[in-house]
Amino acid sequence: MKKLLIIGAGPGGYSAAFYAADLGLEVTLVDSDERLGGVCLTRGCIPSKALLHMARLINETKEAADWGLKFDTPEIDLPAMRKWKDSIINKLTGGLKQLNQQRGILFISGQATFLDSNTVQVNNNETLSFDHCIIATGSRPVIPPAFNINSPLVMDSTSALELSDIPDRLLIIGGGYIGLEMGTVYSALGSQVTVVEMTADLLPGADRDLVRILQAKLRKQFHQILLSTRLETLEEKNGLLEARFDGKEEVQLFDRALVAVGRIPNTEKLTLGNTGVNIDDRKFIQVGQDYKTSDASISAIGDVIGGAMLAHKASHEGKWAVESLLDQDPQTSRSHVMPAVVFTDPEIAWCGLSETEAKSSGKEISVSKFPWGASGRATTLGRNDGFTKLIVDKVTEKILGVGIVGVGAGELIAEGVLAIEMGASPNDLAHTIHPHPTLSETLMESAEVAIGHSTHVYRKKS
Repeated sequence: MKKLLIIGAGPGGYSAAFYAADLGLEVTLVDSDERLGGVCLTRGCIPSKALLHMARLINETKEAADWGLKFDTPEIDLPAMRKWKDSIINKLTGGLKQLNQQRGILFISGQATFLDSNTVQVNNNETLSFDHCIIATGSRPVIPPAFNINSPLVMDSTSALELSDIPDRLLIIGGGYIGLEMGTVYSALGSQVTVVEMTADLLPGADRDLVRILQAKLRKQFHQILLSTRLETLEEKNGLLEARFDGKEEVQLFDRALVAVGRIPNTEKLTLGNTGVNIDDRKFIQVGQDYKTSDASISAIGDVIGGAMLAHKASHEGKWAVESLLDQDPQTSRSHVMPAVVFTDPEIAWCGLSETEAKSSGKEISVSKFPWGASGRATTLGRNDGFTKLIVDKVTEKILGVGIVGVGAGELIAEGVLAIEMGASPNDLAHTIHPHPTLSETLMESAEVAIGHSTHVYRKKS
């Protein structure tokens, strides 16, 4: 196998392409965009984190008043903010273009469609043959028909990142990570934010104790958080959106709405019917542990195969898929620890088994928490609203999971990933010297709680 075609130039696709080229394969990379980076870089992860950083700075100017620092209300210059956000995207996409050229990878901009299991057509004209293909076309936001009212006032996550204006009243439909992150941005910029979620909790899937810390802060920042509530109707009238919620008679008015209820895979334009690839009833491509599909010539990675839709998951799957093709003792035979981060304020991050998952699995576990109220560094930041916890197997004494809520949790979780990957015990973590004063110490301190000898948390001996 020499000629490798990769469809999709997002984090999964370009990571696979670069890795395969480094290993000596002849690689062609096709994407419908003219730039490398995919949704994550151009319409997702990177621009949203740029805006979240701005939101954090705005909120810090308010928090600093309690520390004796008073600032004038920040002046919001939307064109300048958009220019700065776009400059970040241009810089990073330009860097990827250079790396692609340095590796001698042929990049073609266009829509690829399969003619058969070893041939695709790009833009209905150019035909490309390949020995093997990796599909990495990602996903896109979905707007259910009930909310797809053909109104410019209704946004998805992509249009919300364009910052065309700052609505006075913003309705966010969906209490998942995308809705809460964008709510954090728009709230900091001055919008009155209402979140409606049909389930009983925000962030379904995350441990409730982590979410409670975030939810308490968001209730102060947002106008309303409506849980166990269904949006019955959404209509545009006289330049405003009228929303009706179940169980409530009154109509609420909003200037804009953001629909953030999920994503669907980008598979329908690939003409997979011309191949032996199988898809499920939700249009996700079905793969085995080696990321190979039911068609021997085609693999798939990232959002199009379902599971957690995370850029770092796709990146590693791309490399593992290449290793599998080359029979290089691929890492796919291992169970990998996948971290997740919600970039709200405070951030939530976790890896390994959640407490809920560990309990439902029937394992005998212990849970140790270190409150950030006892952290010197968190106190100097004026942000004690967090904690770090470990989920430990009582039988093997190995760390099964780590959960963190607090400022910068996303920067801390990698140590938890490494601890689980290496089979570390709380004793290993507790005796690893951490610099003081840092938030990273909270991992060490939570391990000390687990072994019963915590310096900064007193437990009365029974």
